[in-house]
Amino acid sequence: MTTPLYVFPDAELLAVTVLRTALEAGTVIGTEWPPDLLDQLAAGVVSVTRGGGAVVQRNVLEDVTLDIDVLAATKAEAHDLAQLVRAHLHAARGTTVGGAQIYAVTDTSLIWLPYLPDAETDPIPRYVLVMQMRLRARPV
Repeated sequence: MTTPLYVFPDAELLAVTVLRTALEAGTVIGTEWPPDLLDQLAAGVVSVTRGGGAVVQRNVLEDVTLDIDVLAATKAEAHDLAQLVRAHLHAARGTTVGGAQIYAVTDTSLIWLPYLPDAETDPIPRYVLVMQMRLRARPV
């Protein structure tokens, strides 16, 4: 008898899928900053990266931490976009996206952390939003 395999969903892809569906067209949403970052700030940039995570219930539930960089042309625009990202991820609680079940969504922190690429440039407005999702595994 072989032990069944259970695979947890790609949390980054899950969050990006939710946000691409929900946020305004033109907003750059992905798992890395775009190479032409400065040209994209007017529409806003959202980059989702998986942080830590741990299995809560073996073969069933995992808590995944997501580090979400939100950049825009001004601090106010970055703040508003960060709050929209937060709201849309919370709204995804209890849904199934791309076959992945989202059981819970919680906030860890939202901090102002401007990005300074080098000494010759002005800081780029950025908020870093840290959230956690509880996701269900699926058998393979």
